[in-house]
Amino acid sequence: MKTIKGPAIFFAQFIDASTPFNSLDGLCQWAANLGYKGVQIPSNVDFMIDLDTAAESQDYCDELKGKVASYGLEITELSTHIQGQLVATHPAHDTMFDVFAPDKVKGNEPARREWAIDQVKKAAIASRRLGLKAHATFSGSLLWPMVHPWPQQPEGLVEDGFSELAKRWLPILDVFENNGVACCYEVHPVEDIHDGVTFERFLAATGDHKAVSILYDPSHFVLQQLDYLTYIDHYHEFIKAFHVKDSEFNPTGKKGTFGGYGDWRDRAGRYRSPGDGQVDFKSIFTKLTEYGFDGWAVLEWECCVKSPEQGAREGVLFIQNHIIEATQKAFDDFAGSKEFDHALNRQILGLKD
Repeated sequence: MKTIKGPAIFFAQFIDASTPFNSLDGLCQWAANLGYKGVQIPSNVDFMIDLDTAAESQDYCDELKGKVASYGLEITELSTHIQGQLVATHPAHDTMFDVFAPDKVKGNEPARREWAIDQVKKAAIASRRLGLKAHATFSGSLLWPMVHPWPQQPEGLVEDGFSELAKRWLPILDVFENNGVACCYEVHPVEDIHDGVTFERFLAATGDHKAVSILYDPSHFVLQQLDYLTYIDHYHEFIKAFHVKDSEFNPTGKKGTFGGYGDWRDRAGRYRSPGDGQVDFKSIFTKLTEYGFDGWAVLEWECCVKSPEQGAREGVLFIQNHIIEATQKAFDDFAGSKEFDHALNRQILGLKD
C-alpha cells in the first residue's frame, strides 16, 4: 500500500479577472495560504503556462516548476480538458465547443482539431520536462448524441465511432508513451469515455495502448447511478489521477438522470462541494490506498450552491482528513512472530515427520 499525496487543487474553476485569481503567482499564494500542497494547472490559460514554449524549453519548465515551488507547492498534473474535447467533436456540438478554440481556427473544424491534437502532444512533452507522470484530459465525443438508442442505430455505428476516436488519439498516445506520461481520460458525461464499458471499448480500439489511463472522479458516476466503488475494483490499475468532487442524485416523480433540460440547481443529479453530496469518500480513499494509488488527491471544485472560496477553504481540510497514512506493519505484530518455520508449522498442525 502507498499513501495518497495531497491535498491539491485544480485551478480551472477559480480563474477570475479579480486578484488573486488572475495570475499564476496570485493563485499559488492563495492556494498555499489555504494549506494546499499541489496544484493541477489548466494548459489553455495563457498566464498559467505557454505550452509551445514548455514543449521546447527545459529552462522554461524549470523556471515554471521553480516558481510554483517557491510557494511550497508542486505541480500535480497539467490539464488539456479543453483541447482534448476538441480532438473529437460531433457536429451537433460544433458551434458550442467552438468557443474553446483560438480565433485562428474558429469555424474550421479540421484546423481546430489539428490545433487541439498539437496542443495535447505538446502537453505530453511539457509534462515530461516538468517531471510529471500523469496528465488530465477529455476524450472528446463523436457518439454522445447516440447515447440513447433511438432512433434505431445502424449496425456497427458504435464500433465505427470508437475506431475513429482511437485513430485520432493514437498518434497522441504514442507521444505520451514516448515521454513516460500516462494519458488520464476523465470519465465524464458528454465524453465518449463516460463509464467502464466505454473505457473498455476505447482501450480495445487503441490496441490496449500502454498510455491509456483513467482520471477517476466519482461525482460523474453518482449522476449516472454507476457503482463507483466497484469501478475501482475493475479499473484500479488504470487509475493514475484522482479528482475529489462530490455530487448528489435526488430523483423525483418529475425528473431523473436526464434532468429535464434544467440548469444545475434544478437537476436531480448535481455537483456539490466535498462533504455536501452523497459520495462515500472514506471508502474511496480506503480502496485507492489498498490498491497502491500514490498519485494526488486533487480538489475539483464545482457546486451549484456554495461559493468557490468556501469550497476551497473546506476542501483542503476535507482531503487532509481523508488521506490514509498507509501502514507499513500489521496491527497484530505484537502477538507473535511471522517468520517462516516449517517444523513449527507442522507441529501446530499436529503433523509428524
